[in-house]
Amino acid sequence: MAKRKPVRTRGKLQFSRYFQKLKKGDAVAVVNEPAVASSFPSRLQGRTGVVEEKRGKSFLVKIKDQTKEKEFLIEPIHLKKIKQVKEQTK
Repeated sequence: MAKRKPVRTRGKLQFSRYFQKLKKGDAVAVVNEPAVASSFPSRLQGRTGVVEEKRGKSFLVKIKDQTKEKEFLIEPIHLKKIKQVKEQTK
């Protein structure tokens, strides 16, 4: 479950996160925005995935759920772009 928002930001949206630009292959984390109703399961909170494509105003995100790869349509306000760390091979 996501934490509560601070009192002064409750009910407000960050337009920069709502209109953020994401490309295919970007690594994102699912961070629920409590001010907007979400249509994805709560178990995805905090999971990371990869953007596959844009569909309308939402993004198709591929997330590994236990052992299976699943695709979810998530609005951009619920996504946070993260840096993908590449593993070094010896």
